Amino acid sequence: MSNNNVSLDLDYVKAQFPAFKDPLSAKWSFFENAGGSYVPNNVIERLNHFMTSTKVQPYAEFDTSAIAGENMDQATNLFAEMINAQSDEIIIGSSTTMNMYVLSNAMRNLLNPGDEVIVTNQDHEANVGAWRRLAEHGMVVKEWKINKNTAELEIDDLKSLLSEKTKIVAVTHCSNIVGSINDLKSIAKLVHEYDAYIVGDGVSYAPHGFPDVKDLDVDFYAFSLYKTYGPHLGLLYGKKTILDKLPNQNHEFLEGDVPYTLNPGGPNHEELSCLVGIYEYFNNLFQHHFPGKDGSVREKIEKVNELINKHEQEIANPLLEYINSRDDIKLIGKNKIENKNRAPTIAFTMNNKSSKKLSSDLVKQGIATRNDNFYAWRCLKALGVDVDDGVVRTSMVHYNTREDVDNLINALKTIK
Repeated sequence: MSNNNVSLDLDYVKAQFPAFKDPLSAKWSFFENAGGSYVPNNVIERLNHFMTSTKVQPYAEFDTSAIAGENMDQATNLFAEMINAQSDEIIIGSSTTMNMYVLSNAMRNLLNPGDEVIVTNQDHEANVGAWRRLAEHGMVVKEWKINKNTAELEIDDLKSLLSEKTKIVAVTHCSNIVGSINDLKSIAKLVHEYDAYIVGDGVSYAPHGFPDVKDLDVDFYAFSLYKTYGPHLGLLYGKKTILDKLPNQNHEFLEGDVPYTLNPGGPNHEELSCLVGIYEYFNNLFQHHFPGKDGSVREKIEKVNELINKHEQEIANPLLEYINSRDDIKLIGKNKIENKNRAPTIAFTMNNKSSKKLSSDLVKQGIATRNDNFYAWRCLKALGVDVDDGVVRTSMVHYNTREDVDNLINALKTIK
């Protein structure tokens, strides 16, 4: 089942998203996907069904309640299969930030004063803020710093930080500013040589292809479902053998009931239920592009991932090439996508023009983007960028088109 001669059918893809038919949203070339993606019909229909037919307390014997519970369980089970995990290794919480704080609070009980935690200055604050606060409890927090010239994390710098006292390394799979995809599998292997835990932040990676957490061999992995075509929830994966060691963060009577022990308050019922629609959308993509073919949930995801990666590279590289040709625009990160080395999340600044003004000029020409530090202020500070003004970030996903890119390039050509 080769993808060599198959290209993503953009007409089919865009037909699945009501936003492209709505007068309010359809007028924009949308480049703010890293802040939150559009949602397909499948998700909306699932949400409507839950709110219309099964908006009751789940898991009772009467049918509306039983169906509500079944739909919620189905969502968890499907997402586990999508990322090659077990259903009892999946926590669906309110956000990645909240999931990380709950996790760090639980992990604190496995640590002792003097133990070392390594974080990076390339990350979004959601994956470093919670771990940095462990310093308040006597842990030593070390920072894996980016190369100021390339904005990249270099593995040799991590090697110099690791020691027998290292217990946790928290690192992004893909930077939401730099766009670089870090070799998380190799990082995990190195971290495990020191008998430490690795926590991967996949928020900026997962929209471009759901990961295989078993292949990465990470101990924990988190991403935001509202950036992967769903509602405002966060998913946290944790190896069951480690989750079993963590103290209960939930009601006392849930002691030992993993993974609910790491999900205080539980998930939002209707939003959890509609996550089934994300899988349905990806399954529809598979069936449309590979008619008559079948496979496991994970196998289907991998084939669609390949289609998405191919398309995103084709539309992002012309933008990267144009930006790199402008002496007055400074691109952050690699200037070309090849061999899955970066995501189509492209941030830049312009000489003699604030990012706020540049963003406003682009918006006036129909480009939906914004300026900010995007909670990666430590990264921008290290690069010498004004963290208040930030960068302009243009982030694409698989429903973006070459026409969108041409619109952005033409808008940039008018701005000097």
